[in-house]
Amino acid sequence: MTTVIPAGAEVGAEDFAEILSQTRRFIRSVVVPREQEIADTNAIPDDIRDAAKEMGLFGYAIPQEWGGLGLNLMQDAELAMEFGYTTLSLRSMFGTNNGIAGQVLVGFGTDEQKRRWLEPIASGEVVASFALTEPGAGSNPAGLRTKAVRDGDDWVINGDKCFITNAPVANLFVVFARTRPRDANGEGIAVFLVPAETPGVNVGEKDRKMGQEGAWTASVNLTDVRVPADALIGGNEDAGYKAAMTSLARGRVHIAALSVGQGQRALDESVAYAATATQGGKPIGDFQLVQAMIADQQTGVMAGRALVRDAARAWVEGTDRRIAPSVAKLYCTEMVGKVADLAVQIHGGTGYMREVPVERIYRDVRLLRLYEGTSEIQRLIIGGGLVKAAKQAL
Repeated sequence: MTTVIPAGAEVGAEDFAEILSQTRRFIRSVVVPREQEIADTNAIPDDIRDAAKEMGLFGYAIPQEWGGLGLNLMQDAELAMEFGYTTLSLRSMFGTNNGIAGQVLVGFGTDEQKRRWLEPIASGEVVASFALTEPGAGSNPAGLRTKAVRDGDDWVINGDKCFITNAPVANLFVVFARTRPRDANGEGIAVFLVPAETPGVNVGEKDRKMGQEGAWTASVNLTDVRVPADALIGGNEDAGYKAAMTSLARGRVHIAALSVGQGQRALDESVAYAATATQGGKPIGDFQLVQAMIADQQTGVMAGRALVRDAARAWVEGTDRRIAPSVAKLYCTEMVGKVADLAVQIHGGTGYMREVPVERIYRDVRLLRLYEGTSEIQRLIIGGGLVKAAKQAL
């Protein structure tokens, strides 16, 4: 069914082209035909999960020294545009391992923490979950209320998290908690490695969401959760805020790329429908107003793809790791919402029916404007960042 991606060699252009080609074949020949099964069962089938593990998809962005493929963000973005072509629950299955959870360890963990956790994360043996969002602290981590208190050589954590991706199947929670009020030394936010079996960790029922069936989220309650001192990522009580911001900024480029993939799928479905569905004895694609909607879809998708590649390059080169990710996420997630809406419009009443791909896409993409920083937060980052830069240049 799939070919194993070689995890040993350096991932150059030729190697990556093969990885991308295999991923595309896997998604379009294996996953796309089973999208309805995934939606109906609200689960990724075990054989698809096993194939993803075999291909190295649980660790494609984890460095090779820790068992991953070591793809950079430019390569990550190209893969994400392929992941976005099918149900977003596929990417969600291994997204936290490669993204917001795994990258916290890659960027801020001690050598010992990396040795302990990154290899099983890369293989898919461990599912890591990013536990940041709370009922009163979503896009702005500064409002965090979960607390961690030192008790001898241990830390004791108490708090509630919500909408935590992969929580029902997580083996490891990357938990953000406040150790003190914000002061001149920093935000007072730390991040801890908390195994799911730790006493006091309680995962709620799977959330019932508008869309993205098969992508499981749930609330997580932490009651007197005791972890040893070496669970503190980086051994630094103030690493949490920077770790969250860095991981989220990187993830925004990834989410933008997913949006482009979903937009491309909605566009392809629209063009195929317009070429075959008839009205008054002629294909609806012959009508100029339908052509205009398709033109708007194509323009949005092409612009989004160029923007994602530009933002990913800026990240890899280190020239912009703040404004560009927010610009890409803002534009692409808003764009795909419009493209999906046009796809339903082109399909007419058919597009409103369950089991039609554009109906699912319409529901699924709505979440993209909310997680890893809402569109409103992205606007604040972009506008505030530009004004700040202008003031500093005076």
